[in-house]
Amino acid sequence: MKAEPPRRRPGGGPAGWWRRRSLRFRLTATASAVLALALAVSAYVFVGVLGRALAGTIDDEVYQHAREVVALADAGRLGDRIVMTDNTIVQVLDASGRIVNATPGTDRLVPLLGADRRERAVRSGRPVFLDGRPYGIPGPLRARVLSADAGRTVIAARSFAEVQGSLTTTGHVLIVGMPLLLVLLAAASWLVIGRTLRPIALLRRGAAEISGTARARRLPVPESRDEVHSLATTLNDMLARLEVADARQRALISDASHELRSPLASIRLQLEVALSHPEGQDWRETAEGVLEDTMRLSRLAEDLLALARLDEGRVARREPVDLAALAERAVERHGVTGDVVPGVTVDGDALDLGRVLTNLVANAVRHATSTVVVALHAEPPGAGAPLSGSGTARDRGTADVAGAGVAVLTVTDDGPGIPAEDKERVFDRFTRLDSARSRDEGGAGLGLAIVRDTVRAHGGTVHLEDASPGLRAVVRLPLAAPETFR
Repeated sequence: MKAEPPRRRPGGGPAGWWRRRSLRFRLTATASAVLALALAVSAYVFVGVLGRALAGTIDDEVYQHAREVVALADAGRLGDRIVMTDNTIVQVLDASGRIVNATPGTDRLVPLLGADRRERAVRSGRPVFLDGRPYGIPGPLRARVLSADAGRTVIAARSFAEVQGSLTTTGHVLIVGMPLLLVLLAAASWLVIGRTLRPIALLRRGAAEISGTARARRLPVPESRDEVHSLATTLNDMLARLEVADARQRALISDASHELRSPLASIRLQLEVALSHPEGQDWRETAEGVLEDTMRLSRLAEDLLALARLDEGRVARREPVDLAALAERAVERHGVTGDVVPGVTVDGDALDLGRVLTNLVANAVRHATSTVVVALHAEPPGAGAPLSGSGTARDRGTADVAGAGVAVLTVTDDGPGIPAEDKERVFDRFTRLDSARSRDEGGAGLGLAIVRDTVRAHGGTVHLEDASPGLRAVVRLPLAAPETFR
């Protein structure tokens, strides 16, 4: 049986090893590698440019000496010996290729270049390299060949060894200095990156110290106004929002537990009394009492489920809803006065919007003295005045962004009203006021909270305002399509 090859461990290999390194190490290594490549390319370019510059200098000097000798030869003032102030070697050849003039110490029998190379060099006008060892000169020579009158040829050459020595010295300096420079720059990068990442490490340690028992703590914010400062500020804002949401959730659980305890205690008491004295118990009355408390529990459970869904900021479905028809049904069901313009349609969930109407009308009926009026009309885009009342800045004007206008629903009663400072608080969950409007008849204080969350989920606003006398609830929802306005 053939043995299976060993499987590679996930995350193995160079790529896996690299991913397991710290961010500081990877940044430093990447910066050092890029720097090393840049230094190598720079050194190569520098040596090349330096070599061409030195060679160009030699070529210019050799060419200048050759031109001087050509001028002397053409003028007939060239002596047997040619004297040069530097190390330039000069040979003057006649038409037959014989050396007739030369600098001291130069071979006077063998030309530096053969006939073929001399002709090519004269035609091209470019400098040429030649080996100086056959002529007793160590190293290469850089030569220029020019033609003079009477078929004469001038060869001027100079040793290239000094250029090679300069380039070799420069290369040694770069070979020794570049690694040292790279090490220094890598160390500097390591320190700078470490200082840059230090606020992130502090954020990590601060986040690790935040637990369920230390929710009020915040992450340290660096003094520098950079991206890490923005990140720390954003995270602290997020922690503040989570803390508020957590406090809200705990309050909801506490309030819900308190609300559930009352009907459960009532059910338990009625059943215990009935079982303790079965002979004198009116079981029908007991069943009716238990059923009433059970219905209260059912309504509370439905309200809590609705709030849980609305906390996600979503609507169960989006479809055209005839808000006018919903308002007419609410008017008929509760026997109140209606002033409803037909044909007002919005996008949303009919059940949720029906619950909004039911909660508002039921709340108004419960606290009204004699009259409740439900009104509905549509406003064209931009026609609505700024919302008044105690609505928050988040609520005011939200629905006015709808391009097709807004539907305005009002529910007005002539009851005692509520103080201005409580017009926002009544939208909080499990809120009951101690005034005349607190006659709850079994409510849990979730009706207006469900109204606001539902309206917000539909892109609208809701607020309370004085009706003189009484109170008016105003709901603004974006219309589904352009309407014909009255």
